[in-house]
Amino acid sequence: MWSLSAWRRQRTLARHPIADDMWQRVRHHLSFLDGLSAAEDQWLRKACVLFLQDKHLTALPGVELHQEQRLLLAAQAQLPLLHLGDLNWYQGFHEIILYPDDFLSPQRHRDASGVEHEWDGEHSGEAWQQGPIILAWPGVMASGGWEGYNLVIHELAHKLDMLNGDANGLPPLHADMRVSDWAKVMQEAYDDLDRQLDRNPDAQTAIDPYAAENPAEFFAVTSEYFFSAPDLLHKAYPQVYEQLKLFYRQDPLSRLRQLQAEDPVYQAHD
Repeated sequence: MWSLSAWRRQRTLARHPIADDMWQRVRHHLSFLDGLSAAEDQWLRKACVLFLQDKHLTALPGVELHQEQRLLLAAQAQLPLLHLGDLNWYQGFHEIILYPDDFLSPQRHRDASGVEHEWDGEHSGEAWQQGPIILAWPGVMASGGWEGYNLVIHELAHKLDMLNGDANGLPPLHADMRVSDWAKVMQEAYDDLDRQLDRNPDAQTAIDPYAAENPAEFFAVTSEYFFSAPDLLHKAYPQVYEQLKLFYRQDPLSRLRQLQAEDPVYQAHD
C-alpha cells in the first residue's frame, strides 16, 4: 500500500543527503559508534537526517552550529533508537536549546518534614515534560566516546521515561518485558548505590553517584553507561545491563568486546 509518510521520508532523505566525507568525520568523532554493521550505519545516517528535520536546534549566542555539529548531536540522539522500530519515541518535544556553557536552573524540593527548599542549580542538561531539551554545548562535544558520559543520551533517556507520564525510571517496556522484573532489578541496584553513598558520601562508586538522586536519574545515568561504558555497567550491575539490553534491543558490550578482540586501536588501549 502506498504510504504518504513513507513518501515524505524518502523525499526528505533525497533533499538532504549527507556527504560521505562529512559522515566519516562524524563517525570518527563518535568512537562509541565503532563496530556498527553496515546496515546499522545506513539506518543511523538516514535517521540523523529525519531527526534534524523533525527537531529544531536553537543555538544561543556562543554556540557555533554547522551541519557537522548538528550531525554529531543527531547521531548520539538516534543511537538508542537503532533497533526500536519506527515508533515516534521522541514525541512530545520539538526543540533542543543549546547553551554555550552550563546554566543555572531554578530548583525546588520538599523534604521529609514538609519544608520546601528553593535554589538555583548549575546544570549541563535538562528535559521537561512536554517541553524542550536544554543542553550545554561543551557537554555535547565531550560526549560520544567510551568514557561513561553522554549528555545527549542522558537527557533523551528522560524523554523516553516521560512517555509514561512524569519521569520515574520506568519507560514504556516492550511486550516481551515484565514490569516486575524491571522494577526489582532497578530498585535493588538503586538501593545498593544509595547505601554506598549513605556510608560514605565521597565514595568512589562504580557508576556516577548522580544516579542515586532518584529513580529517573538512575535510568538516565545507566542509559549513558549502557552505550558509553557498557563494560563498567555490566561489571557493577549486570542485571541492570540485561534489562537495558532488552529495552534498547542492543548489546554495546558485545560490540565493545569484539572491537577489543579484533581492532588494533582498541587492543592498544585495552
